[in-house]
Amino acid sequence: MGISVASQAQLSGGTALHNVTLAVNGTVHTLSIDVRTSLLDALREYIGLTGAKKGCDHGQCGACTVHIDGRRIVSCLTLAAQAEGHEVTTIEGLEGVDGTLHAMQQAFIDHDALQCGYCTPGQIMSAVACVHEGHAGSLDEIREYMSGNLCRCGAYIGIVAAIETAATKMQE
Repeated sequence: MGISVASQAQLSGGTALHNVTLAVNGTVHTLSIDVRTSLLDALREYIGLTGAKKGCDHGQCGACTVHIDGRRIVSCLTLAAQAEGHEVTTIEGLEGVDGTLHAMQQAFIDHDALQCGYCTPGQIMSAVACVHEGHAGSLDEIREYMSGNLCRCGAYIGIVAAIETAATKMQE
């Protein structure tokens, strides 16, 4: 007779484990994780991709922003299991295969669009999505569609300028 699900949970410390297969930056990862594990924690603690940051852990700051199938999401509020069957892209997956920086990454450097850098990966991931969504037509539009990403250092002027510059290059 097999072990019941309840017994398996007891054997694993009272936590029900679930196998999840995630496609992240073009690489497939199979993880055995707690069913309640957020995508952010799966990326950082199980896969070792630490670019997405845990800022508020409540979906309010945007530091954990990644893309699922090209759409931006806050990974702290997304269960890892929800990403199964979808392509996840993190800041680590933006650079070209030859190691060249994405146009948005380069624009952030060129415009000094950061100070401490903690929010920068989430800012860049949201900025790329902002351009792809067609919301980089004006400075006001950029500000509006980037409003879910907070920068405690106040580097907003550089961030908006970087997005404006990169949008032109990304649309070429």
